[in-house]
Amino acid sequence: MPINLDALVIHVILNTIIIGPVLWLAGRTLEGKQARFLDGLWIAALGTLIGDVLGSLITGFIAEIIVIIIWLGLIKHFFHCGWLKALLTAILAIIISIIIAFVLTLVGLATLAVLLPHF
Repeated sequence: MPINLDALVIHVILNTIIIGPVLWLAGRTLEGKQARFLDGLWIAALGTLIGDVLGSLITGFIAEIIVIIIWLGLIKHFFHCGWLKALLTAILAIIISIIIAFVLTLVGLATLAVLLPHF
């Protein structure tokens, strides 16, 4: 299956903007000053790019396992930690993402509740 380069570029840019800071926050929490903001952006960009390209070449459960290992390897490399700490960083990043999404949802609902009586 051919890769749509436009969609790939947009996906990499959006994931870098959204996932990069979350990875940095998780890395900063667990790794301290070793985790730099630019490292989080690189992990997000490379992880998305490699995952998308690999996902277009192979599919299924094995591909998903390989992509997860690649993401963990990127976290391990850029944040200078071991495999277990990379896994904990990834789990913490997921938790942070869920919390941010929940807060943004609450803010959106609060904004909606404030605006609805005016219509």
